[in-house]
Amino acid sequence: MSDREPRASESKRKPAYPPVVERLIEEFAGLPGIGRRSAERLAFHVLKSEERAAFALSKAITDVKKSIRHCRICWNLTEEPVCAVCGDAGRDRGSVLVVEQPKDLIALEQTGMYRGVYHVLLGRLSPLEGIGPEELTVADLLQRVDHPDSNAGGVKVEEVIMGMNPTLEGDGTSLYLTEQLRSRGIRVSRLARGLPSGSQLEYANKAVLADAIVGRQRVADPGTG
Repeated sequence: MSDREPRASESKRKPAYPPVVERLIEEFAGLPGIGRRSAERLAFHVLKSEERAAFALSKAITDVKKSIRHCRICWNLTEEPVCAVCGDAGRDRGSVLVVEQPKDLIALEQTGMYRGVYHVLLGRLSPLEGIGPEELTVADLLQRVDHPDSNAGGVKVEEVIMGMNPTLEGDGTSLYLTEQLRSRGIRVSRLARGLPSGSQLEYANKAVLADAIVGRQRVADPGTG
């Protein structure tokens, strides 16, 4: 027989890069939203970078994993046991704004319009994905409500504001929390929704229009000042 079966070692695809480079590519490819080609570009960027820049990136990753923790009160990201927001005595600690992720907290803080404190759920309820209250920080939120000494500054929680994303899961999470909080006599509100400035009605979806109608405000008389 002139043809021969390929050996097992020959049939395996040999890695295109040295093992160390291949490992770096695989690590980058494991990041959210990064495919194989993007991972290769990132790996080659590291390879072409100066040693000082590459080591600075490595140190930044090491430092963030060693130093960053969740605030023991609100679950925001912090380097200290209590984050800067919870530790600020000038905030209204009786008002708690609930958000899904630390990035949502940061976005709200950048507006400079809210002076209360927060609670980060680290997600939202999603039964289809197996995410229930136990997988979130719901118990910690209710602990803050039931036991004021667990809240920032030991202040009693008077109001909880729902700041979840306007999605099906976000609204479901808000509904669940609202039921839990109202049974405890807590005032519950939510962030206003509606038409953003500069938008056009024809491009707004039904949910946005519905919220704009429900959340409509009275126009003051010109003479009332």
